[in-house]
Amino acid sequence: MMFHAKNPSDIRKADIVVGIPSFNEAALIRYPTEQAALGLKQYFNHLDALIINCDNNSSDGTGNVFMNTDTAGIPKMYLSTPEGVKGKGNNFKNLFRAVLELQAKAIIVVDADLKSITPRWVKNLGEPLFNDFGFVAPLYVRHKYDGTITNNIAYPLTRCLYGRRVRQPIGGDFGFSGNLAGIYLKNGLWNEEVSQFGIDIWMTTIAINEGIPICQAFMGRPKVHKPKDPAADLGPMFKQVISTAFNLMITYHDKWSTTKWSKPTAIFGFGLGEVELPPPVSVSKDKLYQHFKEGFQQNWDIYRSIFSVENFQKLREIASLEIEQFEMPVPIWAKILFDFALSYYKKTVERTLSINVLIPLYYGMTLSFVNKTEGMSIQQAEEYLEDMCLIFEQAKPYLIDRWSQ
Repeated sequence: MMFHAKNPSDIRKADIVVGIPSFNEAALIRYPTEQAALGLKQYFNHLDALIINCDNNSSDGTGNVFMNTDTAGIPKMYLSTPEGVKGKGNNFKNLFRAVLELQAKAIIVVDADLKSITPRWVKNLGEPLFNDFGFVAPLYVRHKYDGTITNNIAYPLTRCLYGRRVRQPIGGDFGFSGNLAGIYLKNGLWNEEVSQFGIDIWMTTIAINEGIPICQAFMGRPKVHKPKDPAADLGPMFKQVISTAFNLMITYHDKWSTTKWSKPTAIFGFGLGEVELPPPVSVSKDKLYQHFKEGFQQNWDIYRSIFSVENFQKLREIASLEIEQFEMPVPIWAKILFDFALSYYKKTVERTLSINVLIPLYYGMTLSFVNKTEGMSIQQAEEYLEDMCLIFEQAKPYLIDRWSQ
């Protein structure tokens, strides 16, 4: 896949690059672009810097807004996938290629719809890359109901499998080295899901498993972007993230099957400045409950073929609970996810179908999380989530035993 490029300053080499992947973000891309430029000027003035918009051939003029944004002397480049080629991962592939040609040492990526980025984000995601780290994951304060795929699946699963605590494995804002960009580009595990929203979990998981030194960067401000109600339609993102996670489990089986417990990951720039509260996220509990109940009734037979007898029995009991008392106990949820990963690996049920029928149960778990944490502060909800992760780690032998059977 080649790309269309605009490089008005004819830049051939850069030490540090900020990449902004986009698709139809003309209304929002100006702000993160300006902030990236300020960050590069303020903290990396001694280096050759470049800002790249890697776009999916947006029809709303995203590229024009980007190229016309004042970046205080920092040069800009626009890359686009060909017409009809969409996907965040495809934007990243263009970025990997470009930064290797530019021989960049450090690459920072920020979302195009970010409203909360400050110049310090550029510092915190970039600086560790000049201090022997190869991958930097973001750490931000988020509302307890923002990022429910992260909270209920991506974080506990990644942590219990690979033994590293990376709080935002699909955060969307990252730092990585030029060396790692080369590893990503050569990696054979590229498929349709990775070329879309599977890219974030793919990048994090590969970094953990290929022995790249990893840290987390504290962003000092909450992530503010276009928020979504967790009960709203999940769209393709859920399927792309989960199937990528399951595919990587098959690839890295030797790594996770011998990994016991998890260890913390270094945090860079922790506790800088005052901690702001993230904007509220509203959740429709009725919708979550309805999605769960309908899905459970429709997919009854499929669940029976995926789950162990004991898990299926527990799920039936959970399905009989009323909305206010609704609870999906974490040990059950962990085993449900493990059973789905097993079914995906062994193809007990057609793979696309198995990811589809996981969705209603995920809604149920989200409702359970909301019921459990409703009266909690953000900090208390974080502690609750840490306990959840520990339960996943304790349940892991169940997965290891059944995988090898």
